[in-house]
Amino acid sequence: MRIDLICEGDLHVATWSLNGCSNCSIETFQTPPEKLNLHSLVRVPLLLLAMPLEIAFHVLENGPPQWVRDNVGLLIKTLTTLAVLTLAKIWFNGASSLAERDMYGRVVMVTGGTSGIGSRVAFELARRGAQLVLLTQAPVSDPFLVDHINDLRERTKNNLIYAEQVNLTSLHSIRQFATKWIDNSPPRRLDMIILAAATFTTPGQPQAKTEDGVEETWMVNYLANFHLLAILSPALRAQPFDRDVRVIFTTCSSYIGAGPLSQPLEAENWSPGAAYKRSKLALMTFGVAFQKHLDAYKRPDGLPMNARVVFVDPGYARSPGMRRWLTRGSLWGLLLYLVAYPLPWLFLKSPLKGAQSILYAAMDQDLGRGAGGRMIKECREVDFARKDVHDEELAKKLWEESDALIEKVEKEQALKRAEKKEREEEKAKEAAEAEKTKEFEGLVDAIKKGKETQKSKGKKKARKADTSG
Repeated sequence: MRIDLICEGDLHVATWSLNGCSNCSIETFQTPPEKLNLHSLVRVPLLLLAMPLEIAFHVLENGPPQWVRDNVGLLIKTLTTLAVLTLAKIWFNGASSLAERDMYGRVVMVTGGTSGIGSRVAFELARRGAQLVLLTQAPVSDPFLVDHINDLRERTKNNLIYAEQVNLTSLHSIRQFATKWIDNSPPRRLDMIILAAATFTTPGQPQAKTEDGVEETWMVNYLANFHLLAILSPALRAQPFDRDVRVIFTTCSSYIGAGPLSQPLEAENWSPGAAYKRSKLALMTFGVAFQKHLDAYKRPDGLPMNARVVFVDPGYARSPGMRRWLTRGSLWGLLLYLVAYPLPWLFLKSPLKGAQSILYAAMDQDLGRGAGGRMIKECREVDFARKDVHDEELAKKLWEESDALIEKVEKEQALKRAEKKEREEEKAKEAAEAEKTKEFEGLVDAIKKGKETQKSKGKKKARKADTSG
């Protein structure tokens, strides 16, 4: 193949080939440093462009190489397999969000924002300038959490990232945080709440309960979100009308297979999968009712409600929760997961890809207009797969039962805390009295020792007097 260019050293038109310049002594890959010039600097890019063309023309002129002719079937199978795997990976990766909006200064509260999909959502929003409030189970002084926050600030060049300790397995912890948040005048800014935290009982394990006595999956996946939003509701409704306020519920397609909420999940029918599905269905039913609760509020300025609920199904991703589910929480399961890792890599999204629909729900401009309560999957609006999420009677019953359960549990826990505090005060009082008694006994012992010392000194003086006499 012929490529004509002017060689800077000799000012002539040269025919360039894989061997170098036809009119120069400069060869393709043997140019000494002292001969580097425009000719030698541009030759490598030109070769990279020319080589595929030269090979293509060679194949067209002379046919494919002999080794290709001998392995046509194998090559076709290999290329077909690679093409299918590539298309499958693209398909299972799902859609990517193209939505963007100015997030600078917007206050975003995130649960589950320190691992998995929630961590990627937090990173992407922080990178766009959002002020993040991460609700974490660990105390803010935890060294791992401190390192995570500092690393996030450094990577995103955003120092407006904070953590608040909120234990989603404790109604008291949720109330402490939420009441502290709303106890502010004027109301604190709150642009978005992303509910990304979720849990489940590892398959094969018995039912787990929180310290409050509530089944753990139901507590974290549903009741904690219900309690948090019920208290933060005034803060959402008090935001200025020109502020786009969103509450994003992360859900899962497993809610489709849940039994009716009108039928309680009895102990004999309980399983980790059934409990998880039921909690997600309850969360979505509550979310629809919460949107109606927001819409029913009459703003003092008479303007429409500007807070909207958005549901998001991020799909199946290689998150810590999914890994725990697949491995059944065992070392043998983890070993099998690592050996068969190409399969979850192919069929499951990465956490970043799993975060795309949530990012779309957070930043799409159209979702900030019109009615709330929409469902997003693969970065587009879809219909709910079950009609009972819109059942008002069912939602009302669920709301009332949740309120009653929270009231009952909080009263019980308040009594337990009072009893615990009383026991601690009694122990402190007993310890103080014991300390006083010990000090008194020490003082008595010191006095006795002093008197004995004086007596011994008196006896010694008497003996000396008798001896001298």
